[in-house]
Amino acid sequence: MQSRLDLFIDRMVSQRACLNAGAAMVANMQGPVFELGLGNGRTYHHMCSILPISDIFVFERAVASHPDSTPPDDQLMLGDVYDTLPLALDRFGPTARLVHADLGGHNRSKNDVFARAISPYVEPLLAKGGVMVASDKMYFETMTEVALPEHAVHGRCFIYQK
Repeated sequence: MQSRLDLFIDRMVSQRACLNAGAAMVANMQGPVFELGLGNGRTYHHMCSILPISDIFVFERAVASHPDSTPPDDQLMLGDVYDTLPLALDRFGPTARLVHADLGGHNRSKNDVFARAISPYVEPLLAKGGVMVASDKMYFETMTEVALPEHAVHGRCFIYQK
């Protein structure tokens, strides 16, 4: 049995590897990037280092991130994702080139219920060829799961492409 520390390390290593791979997959595409869930801002900060910061829009209930990892107000979509994702679709259309979601908690069965519920809200946001990097298995009709990059741990992160 893995320790909770080892599980956390696997998740972080996988998240970085998958975000880097996702960014490379969409490097020649135009369109916004969506970060679903800011938390303390670690992944947002990393995304800013591998993607143009002006393209990254963050969806969060309330900002509680480190000051160095807080997006500008005009790139912050505050509120419940069930409300803000449809607004983003109205605003941007199906143009997102990359969506990252790390919205789950520590309960895998609850995470799965949430992933099933949120998948139909995320899928229409992505442009053809767009990529979703998620901490949980997602449930899409028009997207294909992509093989994980080197260093990513199976089951700790997932990549999908439209």
